[in-house]
Amino acid sequence: MRDGPDIARIGALLGDPARTHMLTALMSGQALTAGELAREGGITAQTASSHLAKLADGGLITLRKQGRCVYFALASQEVAELMESLAGLAAIAGHRRTRPGPRDPAMRRARVCYDHLAGELGVAMLDGLTAVGVIEDRGGSLSLGEGGADFVQSFGVPAEALRAGRRPVCKACLDWSERRSHLAGALGAAMLQAIYAKGWARRLEGGRVVAFNAAGLAAFERTFRVAQAA
Repeated sequence: MRDGPDIARIGALLGDPARTHMLTALMSGQALTAGELAREGGITAQTASSHLAKLADGGLITLRKQGRCVYFALASQEVAELMESLAGLAAIAGHRRTRPGPRDPAMRRARVCYDHLAGELGVAMLDGLTAVGVIEDRGGSLSLGEGGADFVQSFGVPAEALRAGRRPVCKACLDWSERRSHLAGALGAAMLQAIYAKGWARRLEGGRVVAFNAAGLAAFERTFRVAQAA
């Protein structure tokens, strides 16, 4: 009898296209209803209910009840990171959808990965923070550098986001489109919320695209030295 994690079970859950479409929809960080996820998966409500039960039983999604409504969300950031990594692997292997859609350039530029910034600008932000020593990268293991806490708090990140807890403060998340890491963890999530609060960008309704306005993009590039990092 073999010991250890059952990878095959996770693989089986992800092996159905409808289930992967539903999980991908939840990568926006929003909680969605069964009906909304059925439309994302291109399946009937009854079939969606069966798939969602399997995903919940497998620990990939959670249920949230609010009044009479039931919402579904990814179970953890680890699930989001798994989906992001698999998307990168699929792209490298040449397994692409036949309908890339008009949002692909915007998705590659800036998008939300569960609750943090991903895409070209997400990678550039981590590059900029690393270049000035706010974040230290020791072989892919990230931590706040000397003076890093002062910088991110002045940026608008609350102090509680920098306290080590169940979720790491800084974490590298491999970006599927850039093939390099962007910033995840509690700090990654807090930085994106601070960007929203500054009015630099907003997440487009019904999707994962993070749209920067002209002034916000200019401020972002100055703050994180995007031109130099690129």
